[in-house]
Formats: sequence, structure tokens, C-alpha cells
Amino acid sequence: MKFAFWLAGAALATIFGAPCLAAPLEAYAKLPTIEQVAISADGSMLAVAATDGEQRGVLVENAADQKVLAAIKFGDTRLRNIKWVGSNHILITIAVHGALDDNGSSTVILGGGYEHLLLIDYNVAAHQQTPLMNQTPHSLNVVLGVPETRVIDGQPYAFPLGYTFPDRGGEASLSIFRVSLDHEATSLIENGLPQATSLAVDTEGRLLAETTYDPNSSIWRLHVMHPDGWHTAKTLTAPLEHPALKGLGPDGKSILLTDIADNETVLRDMAPDAADWGAPIESGAYAATHDPQTGALVAIVSQKGDANDYTFFNPVYAGYWHSVMAAYPGQIVTFASATSDYRKIVVKVDSPTDGPAYALVDLDAKNANWIGDEYAGLTPTDIAEKRAIAFKAADGLALTGYLTVPRGKEAKALPLIVVPHEGPASRDRPGFDWWAQALASRGYAVLQVNFRGSDGLGFSLKSAGFGEWGRKMQTDLSDGVRYLATQGIIDPKRVCIAGAGYGGYAALAGATIDHGVYRCAVSIAGPSDLIKLLKTDAYNAGGSHKLVERYWDRYFGAAGVNDPRLAQISPDQLADKADIPVLLIHATDDTDTPFVQSRLMADALKRAGKPVELVAMKGSDHDLERADTRLQVLTATVDFLEKNNPPQ
Repeated sequence: MKFAFWLAGAALATIFGAPCLAAPLEAYAKLPTIEQVAISADGSMLAVAATDGEQRGVLVENAADQKVLAAIKFGDTRLRNIKWVGSNHILITIAVHGALDDNGSSTVILGGGYEHLLLIDYNVAAHQQTPLMNQTPHSLNVVLGVPETRVIDGQPYAFPLGYTFPDRGGEASLSIFRVSLDHEATSLIENGLPQATSLAVDTEGRLLAETTYDPNSSIWRLHVMHPDGWHTAKTLTAPLEHPALKGLGPDGKSILLTDIADNETVLRDMAPDAADWGAPIESGAYAATHDPQTGALVAIVSQKGDANDYTFFNPVYAGYWHSVMAAYPGQIVTFASATSDYRKIVVKVDSPTDGPAYALVDLDAKNANWIGDEYAGLTPTDIAEKRAIAFKAADGLALTGYLTVPRGKEAKALPLIVVPHEGPASRDRPGFDWWAQALASRGYAVLQVNFRGSDGLGFSLKSAGFGEWGRKMQTDLSDGVRYLATQGIIDPKRVCIAGAGYGGYAALAGATIDHGVYRCAVSIAGPSDLIKLLKTDAYNAGGSHKLVERYWDRYFGAAGVNDPRLAQISPDQLADKADIPVLLIHATDDTDTPFVQSRLMADALKRAGKPVELVAMKGSDHDLERADTRLQVLTATVDFLEKNNPPQ
């Protein structure tokens, strides 16, 4: 495969020879060489979010020969999205950590604090990079998510959501803005209603719909703009899950929303003048693709087995996509970007043998060219087989997951690392996983279970996890271990557990609650004291604290911070019951799960006389999105695993 990546403002091409032994951990820890690819509306250029494994940037390339036309440096700043608006503007969404400060016109980001999104426009013809939203009076320069975009009368526009302070010093109002990219002019379209959660515009950039939600009363409303002002089109009581506005429907006129119906997430297409829901158009969809030029819904994607299942609403585009899929049998193909006529389509292709890479499919030329490998430092000899598995939990619940088997080893009596995913309302997917591949490269089989409480596999599986933290969500993992043992695939006496976030909690629960399964546990930023976690999250939520309390009550199965059941599933309260060595890894600047959670666990284990190690990562945060952080975590984890559960 061919690849290009950015370093010090230049594009380099490097060929890595296939090593005889597994790649070093550094190769797995490095950031993806290519994180995203987008193609211009006319198909002449590519925008490639790339790294040299450490630093990030955006390359602007000629699509025909991948000659680099420009390179935009971002250092270690996180790139959340790149998006062409027409064929001359690249809209770049970046993430920064910062606090807020009022500079007299707009409120700006300073260092430290929480993650915020900023918006940058790159004008290709002018070779000019312009930060957006920083000259709008009485507003923040941050945006909420990737903005909707339109090309109206040949002019490119962005419609970001942000915050304004209409009363100067009063409460912030969710607002929607109109940004003319050609003229670098930003104007306020509308301040949202009180408790607004989203606003949307039509194909011409006119205000169309808005949603509001009161976390205290649990009332959700959909408001639609009519000539005489806002009309309330729908009202629901929703204690937790409430519908979400997802932009325009396939005709570019209707409103796309998610809803929970019959315990499943459903996309609904609703006419603006309708009195009630439109007919459901898909159940279980997890992503929607809108045309960046018109805003109309182009396709939705759902998971069918181990494959991405795309529904394109234009039958011509559906035929194009069928041709693309036919070119990559047996591989996981993900839509990334397309020209305005969808005759050129960028895809990510995840091969079970070669790993993930990006390709440009040209339907007119009837060819496909590789843009580059997602991880250029890894060769096929560094990638282990990942198998889908299915088994039943002890109570009969059907579960699925994935088993990564180290290369060159027979799937028999293998040492195993159980890696629970973050969330817990998340899920593991097929395809390349740098964490699982790194552990497999050291000789371990890796089990990833979509336990009850996981999201994206139907509401019934998700709801089966309600109230099951430290209970059946935990035993689903050990039931997976027992299943592999009965198949002879793993040695049940050589099993450890390692996870991050919720997976870190599950690792601690594996040491203190679900005994007799594991030889050691690695918790990366895992919560240990659920009472303090609930109190912290409720405090940070401010006026939405009741919503936070309802959320945690649902998952913890405990009615508030004074419920004694919380202590029964808090690992730091059960430290004296720990029966295996524990490694704690935590970033000192973590604002998602505070560092004190690992400090409390370490202190509790030490008081109980239990073996524990604590690795405090300075200057890092919750997400493993820096190469040095990833390498530090991998090195500490592998050293600990090899000491307590040797792979040989």
C-alpha cells in the first residue's frame, strides 16, 4: 500500500520493510498516519488529516497524483473533523483544552480546563488559514460539534452552533450562526429558546427546527419555524433518552430525528408542517451522512453482523456504493467522503490481513488507488487475526465479541487478556484495534466482549445492563473467559484483565468482586469510588444534576449517593477482598475521571496490604490520543502483564 504523511511542513514517503519479529510497541503506540480523508466537491483535491506518529497536520493534495499542494501544521492539537465546503474551502474542527476569558468582543479559550471545539477555515486558493467565531460580539469562540454546511447560490457557508450571552453576564444561550467562508463574515441567526439543545437550518440556510429539554421536568419538545414564528410540533416526557435532531431528511425539506420506539433507536423523517412523527426509516442506525453542499441526508449506516450496512436514499448513489463494495470482498468498507456527483468516493478499507488503509475509487476511470495506510509503521506481519465470537452468559443472554489471536500461534491453551471497552454505553467493533494488536504482538490472546449495557447492538442489550455495574456486566466478561476455556482456546489459569475508563472499573471489579478468574488487573483511568464519582459528576452538571443522578441511578442500580448498594460495587471499598496484583495508570490532568479515583484505590489497597502499583502520567488527560501517552500506557501494561502472567 502507498502512503504519505506530514512532518515539519513537508510530505514524506517511507517504505517499512517487514520485520522478522513483532514490531516494537512504539509502532502500535504511534498515532494513525492518516486519521481522516475528504475529497473536494469537484474531485480535484484531497484533504488528508495526517501525522508523523507524533505531530498532526492537514495535507492538501492533488487527487490525481497526490502531489502535496499545502501543509497546515497543528502540532499535537487534536483534529476532530475535516470537511470540504465546495472545492476551495476546508472546514477543520480542532479540540483544545482551555478555560474561558472575555476579551471584550468574543469570549476566547485560554489554557487548562475542559475540552472545547474550535473551527478553522482553510482557503485553498488564497493559502489562508482563518479561525472562525472569534469576532462575534457577546459569544464564545467555541462550537458544539461539527457544523452543518451549505453551498447557496455558489457561495460556501457554515452554520455552527455556539453560545452567546444576550444579557452580557447572564446565562449563556445556545445559538446558531451563519458564516460566509468566502467573505470571512459571521452573523448570528438566532438565539435558542431557553433550554435549547439543538437548532437546524434548511437547504437555503433559513432556520427550520429547534429542540429543547428540561432535565428537571424531563420534558422534551420539538419546535418548528413557521412564517409567524415557532410552533411546538411534538412534546414528550423523557427521563433519560430523548429524541435528537439530526439535520435534514433525504428530500432536503424534512427533519431527521432519532427516537426510542419499541426499545430501539429509530430514525424518523418528519415534514415541518406535520402534526406528529413521520414513518420510521431505519432501526438501529448509528450514523448518518449528509451532503456537505445541500445538507440533505444521503445515507445511513447500521451494523449487520461484522459489516457496515449502508442505505443510500438516492438509487443511483446506491448503485455506485454497490460497485465500491464489490471491489473489496471480505473487508470492512467505511464511507469517508465523495464528490458532489458521487462518482469519486473515498473509503477506508480494513483488511483482516493488511490492516486499515484509505482508497479513492473513481467510477468513471473504473479504478481505485490507495491514498495511504492508516498505520504506516505496521506491516501485515504485525497484524494478528481478529475473530468474531458468540456465546451465552450464565443467565442465557446471547452475547458477542471478538478474539484476537497472536500470529504464529495455534488457538490452543493461550494466555489471555480480557479488554473491556470504555463507556459502558459503547461497543467493540470488528477491524483493527491498536490496543488489542499491541497485546497480541506480545503473545497474548485478547478477548473483547460486547457485554450487557453495550450500545449500538439494540436497546435490549443496552437495557439489560441497567443496574448491573459490578454485577452481570462483570460476569459477562468472565463468562466469555469460561466459554473460551471450554473450547480449549485459552488456559484459564493464565488470564488477566486490562481496560480504560469503564474498562478500568471492570478491571478493578475483576480484582475485588469477581474472584478466581484473573491473575492480575490493569486499570487505566478507572473509577473506584462510585459515591464520589456520582457526587463529582452531579456537581459539574450544575442545573442538570438531576439528569446526571438519574443516569447513574439507572446504571448503578442505586438510588442516589446515600444508597448503601454503591459501596457494594465500589472497588476501593472492597480493597481488602482483592486477590490479585493491580496496576493503576492515570493521567494527573484527567477531567473525565479525576486522578483521585486511582489515588483512592491505591491507598485502599496499600492499607489492606495488597500488591498495587500506581503510574501517574503528568501532563496528560483521559483520552489516549497522544503517542507518548499511548507508549507509556503500553510499556507499563506489558511489563506488568509479563511479570504476573508470562506469555510463554
